[in-house]
Amino acid sequence: MTRRPDRGTDGEGGPPEAPGAGSGTAAIDTYIDEVWLEKGLSGNTLAAYRRDLESLARDLGKDLFQVTEPDLLNMLARRYDSGYRATSSARWLSCIKGFYRHSVTRGRIARDPAAHIEHPALGRPLPGSLSEGQVVALLKAPDTDTAIGLRDRAMLELLYATGLRISELVSLGTASINLRQGIVRVVGKGGKERLVPVGEEALDWVERFVRDGRRTLGGEGTEALFPSRRGRAMTRQTFWHAVKRHARKAGIHTPVSPHTLRHAFATHLLNHGADLRAVQMMLGHADLSTTQIYTHIAQARLKELHRTHHPRA
Repeated sequence: MTRRPDRGTDGEGGPPEAPGAGSGTAAIDTYIDEVWLEKGLSGNTLAAYRRDLESLARDLGKDLFQVTEPDLLNMLARRYDSGYRATSSARWLSCIKGFYRHSVTRGRIARDPAAHIEHPALGRPLPGSLSEGQVVALLKAPDTDTAIGLRDRAMLELLYATGLRISELVSLGTASINLRQGIVRVVGKGGKERLVPVGEEALDWVERFVRDGRRTLGGEGTEALFPSRRGRAMTRQTFWHAVKRHARKAGIHTPVSPHTLRHAFATHLLNHGADLRAVQMMLGHADLSTTQIYTHIAQARLKELHRTHHPRA
């Protein structure tokens, strides 16, 4: 038999009790107990539920079972005016909706005041990217007089030339790239295979690394195209740290990761007039809507150019 949580604890044994008794405290207590028993939610989640419900009762000055839909809409409007982020308001509304849906199911109220209130539009965050000048500086950062630097330069060039995911890049084998045809064979998400063209600059650096640096890193003992300094397949974390290090050397102060170069690849292609579906195929996106997010970045760049250079902008 499941033990009913003790009130006033904040450990993992049950829901914590927040101080302060306001209107609707008994209803909140009952709800917290019941969702803990039904869903086994963590103490932190239950504490957040309690805070949201108690603040709603306190701010409206009425019992939670007397709250109306206009009351909740006014609260959402107040949150917006107070500068709350849409994600925060969406989480708050999810809690409120859960409380009233549960209360209707248990027969405590006849009508759900939150049933017809829609969640705030969260939008989709635009991925971070780099300017073309920043990419050039990053590509030139590795010391190509060393085997490690030569490897990193080849990896960065290939990453920017193809838009591969970091997991796809470090998983490449020596048979994955055809230097003569300029094609890299990639196994992406869900085991789906795709062919991505590679430009001459990236091909030259990969060929140079294979010829002059791979053996120094013990590449003969592994099928990995880009081995670590220990002659093994490289991890994503190892290359992530390398990218961060080269970005600092290049004087780039915005956050940079291997995925940033994937974003730069897509954005710069679209800036120069590439077809959206072609970019989708190269990125390995199953849905075109995933690729369309990059058009917003390209459009923002076009607006900036227009504003800067057009005489009547």
